[in-house]
Amino acid sequence: MPHTTFRTIVLATAFGAALSTPTFAADVAIGMSGWTGFGPLTLAKEAGLFEEAGVDVEIKKIPQKDRHLAIASGDIQCAATTVETFMIWNANGVPIKQLFQLDMSHGADGMATRSDIETIADLKGKTIAASAPGTSPYFVLAWMLNENGLSLDDVTVVNLEPSAAAQSFIAGQNDAAMTYEPYLSAVRDAPDAGKIMATTIDYPIVMDTFGCTPEFIEENPDLVKALADGYYAALDMIESDEAKAYEIMGADVNQSGEDFGKSAGYLEWQGREASDAFMAGGIQEFYAKAGPLLETIGIIREIPETDTLIDTSWKN
Repeated sequence: MPHTTFRTIVLATAFGAALSTPTFAADVAIGMSGWTGFGPLTLAKEAGLFEEAGVDVEIKKIPQKDRHLAIASGDIQCAATTVETFMIWNANGVPIKQLFQLDMSHGADGMATRSDIETIADLKGKTIAASAPGTSPYFVLAWMLNENGLSLDDVTVVNLEPSAAAQSFIAGQNDAAMTYEPYLSAVRDAPDAGKIMATTIDYPIVMDTFGCTPEFIEENPDLVKALADGYYAALDMIESDEAKAYEIMGADVNQSGEDFGKSAGYLEWQGREASDAFMAGGIQEFYAKAGPLLETIGIIREIPETDTLIDTSWKN
C-alpha cells in the first residue's frame, strides 16, 4: 500500500501554522495524550507539584499525530511522546530535544487479533486498525510485521486512533487493531471479540520521553529543571500515597483509581537513575534499529544523529 508523505504534510502544515504565535498565561504548555504512562505529568499538575517546583504548567491533550504541528505553531513548547517519535519530528523539520525518560511499556501497548489468527505472519492480506504514519501504534505495527517476515505492504492499514481502534475491534470491525492502555484493557475484557496477539512484553520497543524545543530549553533553564522536579515529585507521591495518586490520574482519563492502577500495572515509570541510564546508553541502542526501520517504511528520509535529539544540560 502507498505510504503517506509525512514530510510534506508536516512542513506544509507547520509553515502555515507558524504564521501566528499565541501567548500563554502559563509558563509552559505541554502536549500529551491520555496514555497511562503520562499520568504522572497530570498528577504533577493537578496535585500542585509543578507549582511547588516553580513552574506554571498548562496541559493540552493533543493526538500524537498532531502534536508536532502544535510544537511548530508555538501552541506548545514541550511534549511527551514515544522515543522514535522525537526522531520523526526532528527528521521532518520540527526540532525538539528529549530531557528525561518517562516510562517503559511492559505489556501496555499491543496488537489485538481475531481468535482464528494464530500468528502475526497470518495477518498477510488482513485489515489492521492503527494510528496514522508517524505515530507509535503505526511504528509498533511496522516493527512487529518486520520481525515476522512481513511489511506494511502486506496488510491494509485503517487509520484509527487507539481508543477508536479498540472500540471498533470490539464491535467486530477489522481483523486486528493496534492500541494501548487504558484501551488495551477494554480488549482484554472482551475475549469474545478476539485475543491479544502480542504486546510490549514480547517486543519491548515502546518507551516515552519528555522534551522541549531548543529555544525553550535555552531561554528557560530554571523552568526546565522545575519540570523535571515536578515529574519526580509525582513519582514520589505515587510511592507514598498510591490510592490518592491513582484516583487523580484515573479521573483525567475517566477511570476509577482502581482501574487506573490495573492499567499502570502494564508499564513502569522511570525515576532519575533509570532515566539517566537510558539517556546515556539505552536510547542509542534503540535508535540504531528504529532509525533504519523508519527510513525503510518512508516515515523519514534521513536518520538524525542521536546526540541532536537529546539535551540533559538541565541536570548540571
